Amino acid sequence: MTHFRQSAFTLLELMIALAIAATLVAFAVPSYRNHVARTYRIDASAAMYRAAQFVESAPGDGVATLPPGLDQAPQLGAPIYRLRILPPDDSNGGYAIEAMPTDTSPMHDDACGVFTLDATGLRGNRSENGGSVTLTTRECWNTG
Repeated sequence: MTHFRQSAFTLLELMIALAIAATLVAFAVPSYRNHVARTYRIDASAAMYRAAQFVESAPGDGVATLPPGLDQAPQLGAPIYRLRILPPDDSNGGYAIEAMPTDTSPMHDDACGVFTLDATGLRGNRSENGGSVTLTTRECWNTG
């Protein structure tokens, strides 16, 4: 009579493997989300600089609206941020641009809120309701 030896995981080995996998996921998922948020913020700031370049190169008194492609971040695909030119103001050097997260984007409740950039180069962030944000401008604009 021939006996076959079967090799398999024991329940203890399986539980140890699952515990290791759960620990890795517990650290990897928040790190991944932070990386994705940072990428979206960088894209928003780059889009604002492109829009500022467009406004500054426009002939005459400036531009009231941004053309398609410059009015969103990312430039192609589903918008994460919508960009718009704010009304002229003496305190902002002539124009200001804001990038507001769309309601359906993964950044709609981001700690950086709305990005702002004016003609003097002043960068800022504010919450959508006008309050302050929890991260610093350096952290939001990835300069720190």
